[in-house]
Amino acid sequence: MVNTWWNALPEPVRERVDGLVLNDRRLHAVREVLEAIQALPEAAQTPRPGLHDCQEVVMARYQELADRISRRPAAPRDAQTLTAQITQHPGRLAAVEALWDGDTDGWMVDLVAVFDAPQDEARLATIRHGYDLRLFNGQVPPWPEAQEATRTGTALAERFGVPFHFASPDEPDDQAPRWRDTV
Repeated sequence: MVNTWWNALPEPVRERVDGLVLNDRRLHAVREVLEAIQALPEAAQTPRPGLHDCQEVVMARYQELADRISRRPAAPRDAQTLTAQITQHPGRLAAVEALWDGDTDGWMVDLVAVFDAPQDEARLATIRHGYDLRLFNGQVPPWPEAQEATRTGTALAERFGVPFHFASPDEPDDQAPRWRDTV
Protein backbone atom coordinates (compact mmCIF):
# COMPACT_ATOMS: atom_id res chain seq x y z
CA MET A 1 0.00 0.00 0.00
CA VAL A 2 2.93 2.35 0.73
CA ASN A 3 4.04 2.23 -2.91
CA THR A 4 0.49 2.90 -4.06
CA TRP A 5 0.30 6.09 -2.00
CA TRP A 6 3.79 7.16 -3.04
CA ASN A 7 2.97 6.60 -6.71
CA ALA A 8 -0.30 8.53 -6.34
CA LEU A 9 1.59 11.68 -5.35
CA PRO A 10 2.35 14.18 -8.09
CA GLU A 11 6.00 14.22 -9.22
CA PRO A 12 6.73 17.69 -7.74
CA VAL A 13 5.51 16.49 -4.34
CA ARG A 14 7.67 13.36 -4.55
CA GLU A 15 10.68 15.53 -5.42
CA ARG A 16 10.01 17.82 -2.43
CA VAL A 17 9.57 14.84 -0.10
CA ASP A 18 12.81 13.26 -1.32
CA GLY A 19 14.57 16.60 -0.85
CA LEU A 20 13.32 16.79 2.74
CA VAL A 21 14.36 13.20 3.40
CA LEU A 22 17.83 13.82 1.93
CA ASN A 23 18.17 16.76 4.34
CA ASP A 24 16.98 14.59 7.25
CA ARG A 25 13.82 16.63 7.83
CA ARG A 26 11.52 13.73 8.60
CA LEU A 27 8.60 15.54 10.19
CA HIS A 28 8.46 18.08 7.37
CA ALA A 29 8.45 15.21 4.86
CA VAL A 30 5.59 13.49 6.72
CA ARG A 31 3.60 16.73 6.72
CA GLU A 32 4.25 17.17 2.98
CA VAL A 33 2.99 13.65 2.25
CA LEU A 34 -0.05 14.02 4.52
CA GLU A 35 -1.11 17.34 2.97
CA ALA A 36 -0.58 16.04 -0.57
CA ILE A 37 -2.46 12.78 0.02
CA GLN A 38 -5.35 14.62 1.66
CA ALA A 39 -5.53 16.91 -1.38
CA LEU A 40 -5.91 13.96 -3.77
CA PRO A 41 -9.40 13.17 -5.06
CA GLU A 42 -11.32 10.64 -2.96
CA ALA A 43 -11.15 8.04 -5.74
CA ALA A 44 -7.34 8.01 -5.56
CA GLN A 45 -7.43 7.17 -1.84
CA THR A 46 -9.06 3.87 -1.09
CA PRO A 47 -8.75 3.38 1.83
CA ARG A 48 -8.02 6.95 2.94
CA PRO A 49 -4.48 7.05 4.43
CA GLY A 50 -3.85 8.65 7.81
CA LEU A 51 -0.84 10.06 9.61
CA HIS A 52 0.64 6.64 10.39
CA ASP A 53 0.40 5.68 6.72
CA CYS A 54 2.18 8.88 5.72
CA GLN A 55 4.94 8.10 8.23
CA GLU A 56 5.33 4.70 6.60
CA VAL A 57 5.66 6.34 3.18
CA VAL A 58 8.42 8.61 4.50
CA MET A 59 10.15 5.71 6.29
CA ALA A 60 10.19 3.82 2.99
CA ARG A 61 11.84 6.84 1.36
CA TYR A 62 14.42 6.91 4.19
CA GLN A 63 15.21 3.27 3.47
CA GLU A 64 15.43 3.90 -0.27
CA LEU A 65 17.68 6.97 0.08
CA ALA A 66 19.61 5.91 3.21
CA ASP A 67 23.10 6.13 1.72
CA ARG A 68 22.54 9.71 0.48
CA ILE A 69 20.91 11.35 3.53
CA SER A 70 22.79 14.32 5.01
CA ARG A 71 22.59 13.79 8.75
CA ARG A 72 22.90 16.77 11.05
CA PRO A 73 26.07 16.57 13.11
CA ALA A 74 25.55 15.58 16.72
CA ALA A 75 26.65 17.95 19.46
CA PRO A 76 30.00 16.99 21.00
CA ARG A 77 29.59 14.42 23.74
CA ASP A 78 33.13 13.55 24.71
CA ALA A 79 34.05 13.51 28.41
CA GLN A 80 36.11 16.72 28.18
CA THR A 81 33.26 18.75 26.64
CA LEU A 82 30.72 17.35 29.10
CA THR A 83 33.07 17.98 32.04
CA ALA A 84 33.23 21.65 31.01
CA GLN A 85 29.41 21.78 30.95
CA ILE A 86 29.23 20.33 34.45
CA THR A 87 31.81 22.70 35.92
CA GLN A 88 29.98 25.72 34.46
CA HIS A 89 26.80 24.82 36.34
CA PRO A 90 26.33 26.66 39.66
CA GLY A 91 25.19 23.62 41.66
CA ARG A 92 27.15 20.80 43.31
CA LEU A 93 27.14 17.64 41.17
CA ALA A 94 25.38 14.78 42.98
CA ALA A 95 25.17 12.14 40.21
CA VAL A 96 25.35 11.49 36.50
CA GLU A 97 22.29 9.75 35.10
CA ALA A 98 21.36 8.13 31.79
CA LEU A 99 17.68 8.24 30.81
CA TRP A 100 15.83 6.72 27.88
CA ASP A 101 13.68 9.05 25.83
CA GLY A 102 11.84 8.59 22.58
CA ASP A 103 10.25 10.52 19.78
CA THR A 104 8.77 9.76 16.40
CA ASP A 105 12.23 8.75 15.12
CA GLY A 106 12.84 6.22 17.88
CA TRP A 107 14.82 5.76 21.07
CA MET A 108 17.70 7.83 22.43
CA VAL A 109 19.53 8.19 25.73
CA ASP A 110 19.97 11.52 27.53
CA LEU A 111 22.99 11.98 29.77
CA VAL A 112 21.94 14.19 32.66
CA ALA A 113 23.94 15.90 35.41
CA VAL A 114 21.99 15.86 38.69
CA PHE A 115 22.86 18.70 41.07
CA ASP A 116 22.29 19.46 44.75
CA ALA A 117 22.58 22.84 46.46
CA PRO A 118 20.41 23.88 44.68
CA GLN A 119 18.58 20.83 43.35
CA ASP A 120 18.63 20.97 39.59
CA GLU A 121 19.57 18.93 36.57
CA ALA A 122 21.07 19.68 33.18
CA ARG A 123 20.98 17.60 30.04
CA LEU A 124 24.57 17.12 28.93
CA ALA A 125 24.04 15.15 25.73
CA THR A 126 21.49 13.22 23.72
CA ILE A 127 22.84 10.01 22.24
CA ARG A 128 21.10 8.45 19.27
CA HIS A 129 22.69 5.87 17.02
CA GLY A 130 20.16 5.73 14.23
CA TYR A 131 16.46 5.65 13.85
CA ASP A 132 14.10 2.86 14.78
CA LEU A 133 14.35 1.49 11.27
CA ARG A 134 17.16 -0.44 12.97
CA LEU A 135 14.58 -2.58 14.73
CA PHE A 136 13.11 -3.72 11.43
CA ASN A 137 16.58 -4.35 9.99
CA GLY A 138 17.59 -6.51 12.98
CA GLN A 139 20.42 -4.15 13.99
CA VAL A 140 19.61 -3.83 17.73
CA PRO A 141 19.87 -4.88 20.50
CA PRO A 142 22.38 -4.34 21.96
CA TRP A 143 21.59 -0.66 22.03
CA PRO A 144 24.76 1.26 21.05
CA GLU A 145 23.42 4.49 22.55
CA ALA A 146 23.08 2.74 25.91
CA GLN A 147 26.63 1.41 25.64
CA GLU A 148 28.01 4.88 24.83
CA ALA A 149 25.97 6.48 27.63
CA THR A 150 27.29 3.91 30.09
CA ARG A 151 30.93 4.47 29.06
CA THR A 152 30.70 8.26 29.05
CA GLY A 153 28.49 8.50 32.13
CA THR A 154 30.76 6.18 34.11
CA ALA A 155 33.84 8.20 33.10
CA LEU A 156 32.17 11.47 34.16
CA ALA A 157 30.95 10.02 37.44
CA GLU A 158 34.42 8.68 38.25
CA ARG A 159 36.02 12.02 37.37
CA PHE A 160 33.72 13.85 39.82
CA GLY A 161 33.49 11.10 42.44
CA VAL A 162 29.71 10.75 42.19
CA PRO A 163 27.45 7.81 41.33
CA PHE A 164 26.43 6.92 37.79
CA HIS A 165 22.82 5.72 37.45
CA PHE A 166 21.27 3.98 34.46
CA ALA A 167 18.19 2.05 35.54
CA SER A 168 17.60 0.30 32.20
CA PRO A 169 20.83 -0.12 30.20
CA ASP A 170 19.68 -3.25 28.35
CA GLU A 171 16.41 -2.02 26.85
CA PRO A 172 14.53 1.24 26.37
CA ASP A 173 12.36 2.15 29.34
CA ASP A 174 11.38 5.79 29.74
CA GLN A 175 9.53 4.95 32.99
CA ALA A 176 12.58 3.48 34.78
CA PRO A 177 13.28 4.85 38.29
CA ARG A 178 15.33 8.02 38.49
CA TRP A 179 18.46 8.34 40.64
CA ARG A 180 16.76 10.56 43.24
CA ASP A 181 14.08 7.87 43.63
CA THR A 182 16.72 5.30 44.58
CA VAL A 183 18.61 7.26 47.27
